[in-house]
Amino acid sequence: MRFGLFVPQGWRMDLVGIEPARHWQVMSGIVGHADEGDAFESVWVYDHVHTVPIPSDEATHEAWTLMSAFAASTRRVRLGQMCTCMSYRNPALLAKVAATVDIISGGRLEMGIGAGWYEKEWRAYGYGFPSARERLGRLREGVQIFRDMWTTGSATLDGRYYQVDGARCAPRPLQGTVLPGSEANGIPTWVAGGGEKVTLRIAAQFADYTNFDAEAEAFSHKSEVLRGHCEDIGRDFDSIVRTGDYNVVIGETESDVEDRLRFYGDLLRRGGVPEARAERTIADLRTQPAVGTPEQIVEMLRDMDRRGLGYAITYFPEAGHDRSGIELFESAVVPELRG
Repeated sequence: MRFGLFVPQGWRMDLVGIEPARHWQVMSGIVGHADEGDAFESVWVYDHVHTVPIPSDEATHEAWTLMSAFAASTRRVRLGQMCTCMSYRNPALLAKVAATVDIISGGRLEMGIGAGWYEKEWRAYGYGFPSARERLGRLREGVQIFRDMWTTGSATLDGRYYQVDGARCAPRPLQGTVLPGSEANGIPTWVAGGGEKVTLRIAAQFADYTNFDAEAEAFSHKSEVLRGHCEDIGRDFDSIVRTGDYNVVIGETESDVEDRLRFYGDLLRRGGVPEARAERTIADLRTQPAVGTPEQIVEMLRDMDRRGLGYAITYFPEAGHDRSGIELFESAVVPELRG
């Protein structure tokens, strides 16, 4: 199994209490830790601009700005977003942005892409909030534009939602052009979301990786739906790496786990989240599959490995303040799942 690491960027109120002047030091320090080690293959950010579980005045750093900064400041880890919202940026321009980041990084970019869901954020930034059908239509057309620009150097599409006429991508990404063994399709594409009729069919057509529900039974069900779409279009199901996101709260003992949960709850309250809402958030987190001792998390991930999970992207709520949970995961969980 392969592992990625989410960087605390503020979206989930994980930088509360840290002065903005220190945010880059905190984020780059965690990315540097991952880059220097070998437990995590990749580092990830969220493509959001307002905090959760409620919009607030707390920091949320922008995803693609961070991508560029990490590309220049790392040497090994791959760089991803889980996931970029297609409608937040013109897809032809975004294909250019991604190609530039790929070149800065030496060919280490991953393109996570999805239809988007955070309605308050959409409306606050003037995007409206179109129907799910329109958001998914934009996703389909935008991914096609990416693929054309990255593989041929230009895209022309008279679509329902996007129109481009000879949009050029020069230079093209390093991946798929000059790097030996790189993806023929250019930057690896992660199609995020588990919608069974549309999103998973888009994934069957275009994805190198999928990212959907990481709960065991739901993961198995979505996998079979994806398999059916692959069979319908003649795609090799096993050519798509299936991935999942995990909120990790790890401790040597159950008491240690509770201490970490309590700390994150305090961060939410300090960030202005009402008491009842903070309690619900922590109660939900407590029931998630990667919350527990190393032995419990290893057992869960071994089961997911048997179900076909190839890549786990991990988020540690307290990481901006305390890196010990990451270090425990690196030493006690990752070696058990490798090889």
